[in-house]
Amino acid sequence: MADRTPAQDTPELRDRWGDFAFTGSWKAKADKAIAKYPEGRQRSAVMALLDFAQRQVGEETETQGWLPLPVIEYVADYLSMPVIRVLEVATFYFMYNMKPVGKHHVQVCGTTPCMLRGSDGLFETCKKRGMKKGEVSEDGLWTLTEVECMGNCATAPMVQINDDNFEDLTPERLDTILDALANGEQPKTGTQEPGRHTSEPAGGPSTLKEMVDANHDYRGDW
Repeated sequence: MADRTPAQDTPELRDRWGDFAFTGSWKAKADKAIAKYPEGRQRSAVMALLDFAQRQVGEETETQGWLPLPVIEYVADYLSMPVIRVLEVATFYFMYNMKPVGKHHVQVCGTTPCMLRGSDGLFETCKKRGMKKGEVSEDGLWTLTEVECMGNCATAPMVQINDDNFEDLTPERLDTILDALANGEQPKTGTQEPGRHTSEPAGGPSTLKEMVDANHDYRGDW
């Protein structure tokens, strides 16, 4: 499981991120998110602002971004919140990275459905490319994280890479996806099973077949 402890607070960290502030475009998004909430409830925008801050860090570092402690403090100040409250949110949700990550954050689901469908082979595929859990690869391209269920059990095993899900994977299919990303290409997202579009049964429906073409009323049949 991923380590959720923040990166160590060092003088170097302060020197790099101590002056962090939203750029014009991210500030506009932050203020728009805050404006969605009634007076006195502005702190409810904390998750959105943490996401915006992480993405700005990603733009500046050409990675998927992360949340250094000074950045978390900035968000806390922006929302007039205690820093510990913002830190609690950041460390609880896996969408926030507490340490630096690579250009492509590869999150492999290791929960039971994915494990039974071959997620161990996906970890081996990543390992062969030099990925180690929780670390940035030497070329800066990859960070590998093992995560809990991401809700695609019907199309297991699955991997989330950056903002995209890739499902119905095999080691060979994952290799193809990683090759494309390494070459600066955008691979097909979603299911990788030929002929499958979303999470419909593999091989087509076996029950309620009449509903494929029309909203068939089965009540008379029951």
